[in-house]
Amino acid sequence: METVRALQRAVRHRGPDDEGFVCLGGVDLAPAVFGGADTPDTVRVAGLHYTPHGGEMDTVGASLVLAHRRLSIIDLSAAGHQPMCDAERRCWITYNGEIYNYVELREELRGLGHPFSTQSDTEVMLAAWRQWGRECLHRFNGMFAFVLLDRARRRLFAARDRFGVKPLYYWVSPDGLIAFASEIKQFMVMPGWRARVNSQRAYDFLAWGVCDHTDETLFEGVFQLRGGEALELDLAFDRPCRLRPGGRLPVHRWYELEGRAFSGTLEEAGREFRHLLTDSVRLRLRADVPVGSCLSGGLDSSSIVCVMNGLLREHNAHALQRTFSACATVKRFDEREFVDEVVRHTGTDAHYVYPSHEELFPQLDRITNHQDEPFGSTSIFAQWHVLKLAAENGVKVVLDGQGADEQLAGYHGFFGARYAGLLRGLRWLTFARETRAAKALHGHSASMSLQYALNGVLPEPLRQPLRRLAGRPANKPPWLDLATLRAEPRDPFRAVDAAYSSSVAVMSHMQLAATSLPMLLHWEDRDSMAHSVEAREPFLDYRLVEFVLGLPEEYKIAEGVTKRVLREGMRGVLPEKVRTRMDKLGFVTPEETWLREEGTVQFRKALRDSIDGSGGILRPNVLEVFDEMVEGRQPFSFLIWRLISFGTWMRVFGVRV
Repeated sequence: METVRALQRAVRHRGPDDEGFVCLGGVDLAPAVFGGADTPDTVRVAGLHYTPHGGEMDTVGASLVLAHRRLSIIDLSAAGHQPMCDAERRCWITYNGEIYNYVELREELRGLGHPFSTQSDTEVMLAAWRQWGRECLHRFNGMFAFVLLDRARRRLFAARDRFGVKPLYYWVSPDGLIAFASEIKQFMVMPGWRARVNSQRAYDFLAWGVCDHTDETLFEGVFQLRGGEALELDLAFDRPCRLRPGGRLPVHRWYELEGRAFSGTLEEAGREFRHLLTDSVRLRLRADVPVGSCLSGGLDSSSIVCVMNGLLREHNAHALQRTFSACATVKRFDEREFVDEVVRHTGTDAHYVYPSHEELFPQLDRITNHQDEPFGSTSIFAQWHVLKLAAENGVKVVLDGQGADEQLAGYHGFFGARYAGLLRGLRWLTFARETRAAKALHGHSASMSLQYALNGVLPEPLRQPLRRLAGRPANKPPWLDLATLRAEPRDPFRAVDAAYSSSVAVMSHMQLAATSLPMLLHWEDRDSMAHSVEAREPFLDYRLVEFVLGLPEEYKIAEGVTKRVLREGMRGVLPEKVRTRMDKLGFVTPEETWLREEGTVQFRKALRDSIDGSGGILRPNVLEVFDEMVEGRQPFSFLIWRLISFGTWMRVFGVRV
């Protein structure tokens, strides 16, 4: 009993508005429903099928416990309490996220004979399961992670949304107990937990700066359902589920990311893009609490703010719109001029925060604890402050621009994939024009463009020397003790897909599914939920993603211009100063300035501490890399921060090699 309550307390920040438990046991998995300290009195007297009774929770005899923390967003009444069941108490669910098209689904299900007594999307999910079974997933437009028990079939079903916006982890204890959780830290309170480093995934993060690209985590034995995955467990007594401690569950993929072919002009594609994005924002404005926006001043967040503004004006509600932005005192890292342009254009109520290096290290342990795993740069620190600012201003939901870069070829690394595709297709003249345009618009030298291109076409043995010459990650960094770590020196990008950067389409698909978006969503989920704020991602409406992926690559990146279809579709919606900007920052911090000028002593001490606490994984010679970077003899990179973050993570969670 105390373990279950401790699991809940570990993530109170994810849902401070309500809590609930249902313990199920016996031959028929009979339910007993309980509340907790945060269960409102209105819930206890609601008289619902899933209303907690007044007794003390008792898990004796229970073979399954479902627990929930509620962040009330839709249907704020007691009827939105979870775990929730249907009227027959056959199906029980605990669920994190939002089904944005729940209104339309409810009407469809009502027409099929399903009654509804709440205004929640959770009740719609239960009815959809009763009607369509596991196929209901394909009807959901939203972000979700849920565990559902069907007592009649004695089946436990768990699923994660198409792109993995909401997290779902599992761990098998030494006693064979299967535990699911929204955050890894919940497993720490369970009997038999030991925090051990996952050697290969730690290597991927330290040497290559990537995580969340597989079903594994940096904790040995802790796994996640990835975006678009589900699992089903048979709870029948005559067919027991036998698992070894730390083992994997039988997961299957329910969603395959595929583009929809498009044959129109760029102008026509722009109109369709604008329509799909507008409808995505419309759906994600559904809430019974205030909704705001993160605004970096870039194309993505600015598009969302401007589209949102237009929709609010239709209902004369634009005066309620609020935006939240991180700015910097160092000019080359500051996007305030673009933020202000959007604010003037929309008239939004703008809020600003200036994260400083003086705040960074005093808050690092807390941020690391919320993140569960190390993170790649101090941009997560900036995002943390933006979402904290939203919470302080009473905003419980924010719209953000995650997912746009990956599908629209927004990162400059996509130039390499573009060049590689042209070279493979023997389109020499187009390749020459593209490299000239990249030089004119972005300052890419001929050698830089050639390096980009060769990285996509050369075989692996030749790519490694090229990467070293370019100062990019290599397989065997001298500051990493591979023997102590017990990891294999291999490129995780190539392990995910051997043709990773061979074309824009392949690179985009892999960034969405493995190498970029999953870790960005991880970081944003933890930053937002740490402050009890829900982050929604309009660019990850599956209809929009499938449309963009099916476009010709020239509609995304060509003539040195990225995100071409967005720029076309947002013509007349975005301020021209923003729509035509070619640089890219995001919620960055002046990390380079902090490291080299303002916070050198703090950064070096933190790096030294990480080396000392790494159990021999990090070698002291990385301090030479740090000194060279500070002195300008080596180009700045996020390597130093990764090592600091990794060491902090090991200490905060007591991780051992």
